Amino acid sequence: MKPLVNTKPIVLFLCSGNSVRSQMAEAFLRELGSDRFEARSAGLEPTDIHPLTHAVMNEVGINLEGHRAKSVQEFLGKISATYVIFVCKEGEANCPKLWPFALRTERMPFVDPAKASGTEEEQIAVFRRVRDEIQLAIADWLKTEVHE
Repeated sequence: MKPLVNTKPIVLFLCSGNSVRSQMAEAFLRELGSDRFEARSAGLEPTDIHPLTHAVMNEVGINLEGHRAKSVQEFLGKISATYVIFVCKEGEANCPKLWPFALRTERMPFVDPAKASGTEEEQIAVFRRVRDEIQLAIADWLKTEVHE
């Protein structure tokens, strides 16, 4: 008889605002690897999920309706993350660098599309590019992470 406790390892994606990159990474891991991993995301200073995040994820069939930006405080001392993946571009001042008690920490840095300038179409092009980079990175990560 299987235990009722969740035995899937938790993957926590961290970033500064939990409004774009970490939300996308969480959604793609749920889409591509929910049979093997439990996905979560949080930010140091959470803000509302960016409207273009919703738009570009809807384009690939992932609806973020009902999702919200979450603070790292919601998870500190409350979950035991097996993997913590930092998705901030290296050098970003507010990006967390450590997560206590994680078995593995990794970096998967992406530029912040919320900082894109230009016309709306130019901005959405950056969101799409980062979305596609994150999707590919999650798919590649799943190929290398074996959890039984």
